[in-house]
Amino acid sequence: MLVKVFGAAVQGIDALVVTIEVNCSQGIRFFMVGLPDAAVKESHERIVSAVEHNGYRFPRKQVIVNMSPADIRKEGVAYDLPLAVGILASDEKIETGKLSEYMLMGELSLDGSILPIKGALPIAIKAREEGFKGLIIPKANVREAAVVNHLDVYGVENITEVIRFLNGEIELEPTVIDTRAEFFREYTHFDLDFSDVKGQESVKRAFEVAAAGGHNIILIGPPGAGKSMMAKRLPSILPPLTLQEALETTKIHSVAGRMERGSSLLSQRPFRSPHHTISPVALVGGGTFPQPGEISLAHNGVLFLDELPEFSRQVLEVMRQPLEDRKITIARAKYSIEYPAGVMLVASMNPCPCGYYNHPEKECICSPGTIQRYLGKISGPLLDRIDIQVEIVPVPFEKISDTRPAESSESIRRRVIAAREIQAARFADYPGIYCNAQMTPRLLNQFAVPDEAGLKRLKDAMNRFHLSARAYDRILKVARTIADLEGSEGVQVQHINEAVNYRNLDRENWGDR
Repeated sequence: MLVKVFGAAVQGIDALVVTIEVNCSQGIRFFMVGLPDAAVKESHERIVSAVEHNGYRFPRKQVIVNMSPADIRKEGVAYDLPLAVGILASDEKIETGKLSEYMLMGELSLDGSILPIKGALPIAIKAREEGFKGLIIPKANVREAAVVNHLDVYGVENITEVIRFLNGEIELEPTVIDTRAEFFREYTHFDLDFSDVKGQESVKRAFEVAAAGGHNIILIGPPGAGKSMMAKRLPSILPPLTLQEALETTKIHSVAGRMERGSSLLSQRPFRSPHHTISPVALVGGGTFPQPGEISLAHNGVLFLDELPEFSRQVLEVMRQPLEDRKITIARAKYSIEYPAGVMLVASMNPCPCGYYNHPEKECICSPGTIQRYLGKISGPLLDRIDIQVEIVPVPFEKISDTRPAESSESIRRRVIAAREIQAARFADYPGIYCNAQMTPRLLNQFAVPDEAGLKRLKDAMNRFHLSARAYDRILKVARTIADLEGSEGVQVQHINEAVNYRNLDRENWGDR
């Protein structure tokens, strides 16, 4: 008997329908075609053990399985459940009436338990798009998939439940998630707050400007000055995720298998901080079986690179295009995959190998040549994509011992949100542009033209500090953000002054003794 069962293959952060055709006939052989990988081929042994452990008999016949479309490679263990259902239905152990209404995915253990899978959310989205009545998946993934409306999502723990449901012997209760309630429950709760940071008012101001305009930022300072402490608190002052951004972010983490068991929708911006020993593939994504990298996992959030010069040159250089294009394309011989990479880069570094160059109290033991080689590990093209460069110094004892609370993240966030709303209105007619950091030269000439005094100050700064030509656009973008924070329609001289102060590494004499 020929039957069809439906599953899905995840490519990138999207899914496509896979039709599993099973035919039982006379004979004793088992064939599986349709470009299955080794994990899919091994499902035969898992299925035999699972069905027989639950009181059913694997067909003693010739079984032919075709996974369509046949030119797309089927990877992973999530096809165990639809393959088992298809085989039993072809052997007339399962009624076929409901098979066309449901998509099934799940990994089988030898005792028939159904284990978690990756990519439950994009699979559920695809099931709704294709008009399926419901989706049957592991119970551990059910809340993740149930955020998709207008689709019955059933979480099951054992293959027996699936068989009895399809045979009409039991009813399963679909999981219902109030998507908006789930989203708004945690999206303003943060464990870390800027009120914990003592002193460093100028650096906190730089973070506020960076958050308001979506600017990349780098901190240069000695060990213990608070670089990592402030970077980890940046998500608490960023604007909250929109529901669409939350769904997109959750899809990426779902595909990567990073969703916590029982979780549904990510409601806070991600913060990723990879170690400096990370490989290029782990950072940008890819591999034999392509997976999202750290940049994509930080999409709509923050990518923090601590001790930037310690990262390999190759790792730093592969970031250049994703930071500019806000997407990553991984090409293979027969297909290509695109992952989103809209991140806000935050980097930190010591000013020299010993860490104490320009320190007010401790003496640096590095030679001028050593300092220049250390700073030279950060290439100009990468530095060109970092709008704000801030030098940070240790906090004096009087500030550390001050028991009065500093300004909270909530109050900073209100100003950031107000500035972002101004930018949203400004760029409403420009698709793909949503913050000042993304302005093109044409938009700069339209929205970030300084007044006469500001233009003169910018010219003086360029000549006095020997700023590079690439710094010109960056200063204007940051100045436009500072003006937005003040509610100013035009870019004025005080905005230019502050923006110029955020270009430390562009000064040709920085790092010279």
